[in-house]
Amino acid sequence: MAISLDNRRLILCASALTALFLCAFGANAAPAAPTPQGASSNYIIGPGDTLQVFVWRNPDLSVTVPVRPDGRISTPLVQNMVAVGKTPAQLAHDMEAVLGKYLRAPTVNIIVTQPLGALSAVKVVGQVVHPEAVPYHEGMTVLDVVLQVGGLTEYAAGNRAKIIRKENGGTRVIHVELERLMNKGDMRQNLPIKPGDVLVVPESLF
Repeated sequence: MAISLDNRRLILCASALTALFLCAFGANAAPAAPTPQGASSNYIIGPGDTLQVFVWRNPDLSVTVPVRPDGRISTPLVQNMVAVGKTPAQLAHDMEAVLGKYLRAPTVNIIVTQPLGALSAVKVVGQVVHPEAVPYHEGMTVLDVVLQVGGLTEYAAGNRAKIIRKENGGTRVIHVELERLMNKGDMRQNLPIKPGDVLVVPESLF
């Protein structure tokens, strides 16, 4: 069916009004805040970590900073804030309290982009190829740690290995049979690792 000239004019006017509405209101609509991805919620920040500090709606205050050897960070409007020993969420909350003196209801997100802190690193000592501190990451397991340090040496008593974990103000010892994991594929021994754990692999007695 043919469309009359008057109807065509009405359609064009309606389209123009819709476009003007979208330009006026859509451009000013605030986009949803991004969900940060990074270290797990229980990650403990340590010296040497690199942090991305994102202050929502304030790009001038959003920076990437290292955690200094004294355990502190400095960002615009927040100077010498203690970061070591806190989770990203705790640090974000503390920064929001300071920024609240200058901004209305600030929202801060902290992303640990390079988790190299000593407090969160997993230390591996004893009979492994490369005893060292391994940066922790979310979902890390015993197998991840052992592979990262090059595996066990020929003198390792893998089935007498143990994880030393600081927990609830004390120390917990968790036994793990690494030889059963590495040689027999016993995945029951592939225990989850937590930040700050120490994996000890003793030497065989004979």
